[in-house]
Amino acid sequence: MRKMVWIGALLAMGCAGRMPDDLGPQAGRLRACPPSPNCVSSAAEDAGHAIAPFVIEGDARAAWTALQGELAARPRVEIVTRRDDYVHAVFTTRLMRYRDDVELLLDAPRGRIDVRSASRVGYGDMGANRARIESLRAALAEAGFVAPSAGR
Repeated sequence: MRKMVWIGALLAMGCAGRMPDDLGPQAGRLRACPPSPNCVSSAAEDAGHAIAPFVIEGDARAAWTALQGELAARPRVEIVTRRDDYVHAVFTTRLMRYRDDVELLLDAPRGRIDVRSASRVGYGDMGANRARIESLRAALAEAGFVAPSAGR
């Protein structure tokens, strides 16, 4: 019985977590991460949160379109906001139903896509947000749209 209560509480937590109301680019940049280790951002300054942006190879619009196609093809992903240079998608984890916010910002003149992935609840994420961004990078790199790995 006690085990069922814990499982129920964990599942309820997974569904909890409101969408932040301060998402979106500000002054042409994505926000940095909060102090908790459940976020990565190409705008972050510290090594724990920093992740390289996607460095575009070739046509920026083609890379941007491919990225949106990759998001649409993934399970449990809802695109909440889609603009010419910005996408906000919500990824829902399979087991615990946690909802994580992923933001992508196209900077075509600089040949890059800035990235941010953050959990809505909890403190740690066991590397899930970093893995998610790197998985997107790998898919786009395999298709030839972005560099396979990038330095900051």
